[in-house]
Amino acid sequence: MLMAFGAAWITAVALKDIAAEVAGVRSIPALASALAWLGSGLGGILMGRIADRVGTRWTVICGALMIGLGLAISTFGPPWPLWIGHGLFIGLIGLGGINAPMYIYVSRWFDRRRGSALALISSGSYLAGAMWPPVFERVIAGFGWRQTMLWYAIAEVVIIVPLAAIFFRAPPELIVPAAASSHAAGKSRVLGWPPNLVFGMMCAAAVLCCIPMAMPQGHLVAFCSDLGISRSTGALMLSVLLGTAFLSRQIWGAISDRIGGLATVLIGSAWQAASMTAFLFTQNEAGLFAIAAAFGLGFSGIIPAYVLALRELFPASEASWRIPTLLLFSGLGMALGGWLAGLLYDHYGYYAPAFAAGIGANILNLLLIGTLVGRRRLSPAYI
Repeated sequence: MLMAFGAAWITAVALKDIAAEVAGVRSIPALASALAWLGSGLGGILMGRIADRVGTRWTVICGALMIGLGLAISTFGPPWPLWIGHGLFIGLIGLGGINAPMYIYVSRWFDRRRGSALALISSGSYLAGAMWPPVFERVIAGFGWRQTMLWYAIAEVVIIVPLAAIFFRAPPELIVPAAASSHAAGKSRVLGWPPNLVFGMMCAAAVLCCIPMAMPQGHLVAFCSDLGISRSTGALMLSVLLGTAFLSRQIWGAISDRIGGLATVLIGSAWQAASMTAFLFTQNEAGLFAIAAAFGLGFSGIIPAYVLALRELFPASEASWRIPTLLLFSGLGMALGGWLAGLLYDHYGYYAPAFAAGIGANILNLLLIGTLVGRRRLSPAYI
């Protein structure tokens, strides 16, 4: 996960460099990152089913090779090679073959402390964001973004393929108590509502919370540059944001094991909204470092908590399609957030309108998740 998700951060760090090749239009490289997230979600549905048939090892190996190919194609430049390389190869086949299958694979090993397990495996994506941006900034400054993509493509394939060949040799045992499994399979309602209504609300909430989640991640380096802060400092700030997300994710996993997935999503989403609001009112370097750290602390536990909530509310037999579908909607939200921030910047010339739109989406998310949490607390018999 550390190596796979590192691929998408090159475009975020080099956003202004890539945009300079297309008359400074930032929505073009922002769309490439958005397509990688969207492709990851779409591919996860298909690859989750394939992993059930042929094994997680093979989808991970294929995904690693496709991410490397996607980076190579992206070096041909914006717009279309960059979009195809990121959307089809890095996202749809690459991350799609790694991310969702890994969530499904790991979730099936545990009947207790599943939240902590999901938090640990998903930490790889934030570790990638914490580790790689400062490295990419130095390499891009010295050799350019194209060379950086090519070198990283080689490193990513060389590391992931042997690891996947060594591990994932057999599917994990599905640990589901027989009585619980039978009861879950027989449930016709969830929280007193039709199951797919609850699932639809969760998917909509995932889109709405991931729109603001994506904005600082994809545009923080460029945002800092607009304020006169160097790109190296902006990359370090992005590393701090994702480093705190990585460090706090296990804490959120332990919390979710105690209070449940939906309640954890609600707390993390409220924290994210508050941090996003703070970005609107802060322009000094020290303040932005503090807000970036707070933002990372807030949003880091949200996605694993969604997956945990699915496993709490729905039968284990439905995990292979419900988890990838929810990850598709979260990827859609990440795609919309990254692209929308670039589009609104191109229109207004500054990021405040984009951040305000993100806060609005976050508030709608809180309303949806708050409704589900309230329903669960008022109707525990329906769980």
